[in-house]
Amino acid sequence: MFAVLKTGGKQYRVQPGDVLRVEKLDAAAGDKVQFNEILMVGATVGAPLVEGAGVVAEVIDNIKADKVITFVKRRRKHSSKRTRGHRQQLTLLRVTDILENGADKSDIKAATGARAARRAYAAEAASSR
Repeated sequence: MFAVLKTGGKQYRVQPGDVLRVEKLDAAAGDKVQFNEILMVGATVGAPLVEGAGVVAEVIDNIKADKVITFVKRRRKHSSKRTRGHRQQLTLLRVTDILENGADKSDIKAATGARAARRAYAAEAASSR
């Protein structure tokens, strides 16, 4: 059985046992996370999501992707150049289970991106003032 899940603005086709590199999640190595934005499970296609479906995964590690360097040079005399580098932060996951229904009743924490977690923390701190 396979599922198509959505996280970090991308879609992934997964099966139990698959290892994924997704954008950084707010989870440490060894944690179990559950993805609730499931677009398709087997032959069931959501409109836009499949209700009650979920994918459970175990966090293997938080890693960084290879460095990407961008270089811009403008031609001619008195021109300028600029070099910038970037390393995307990723989370390495192993898919353990695909839940066709009952995912909303499980006690596994939902996968949230690191940016969303920072926003929630800032909103909570602002409301406590």
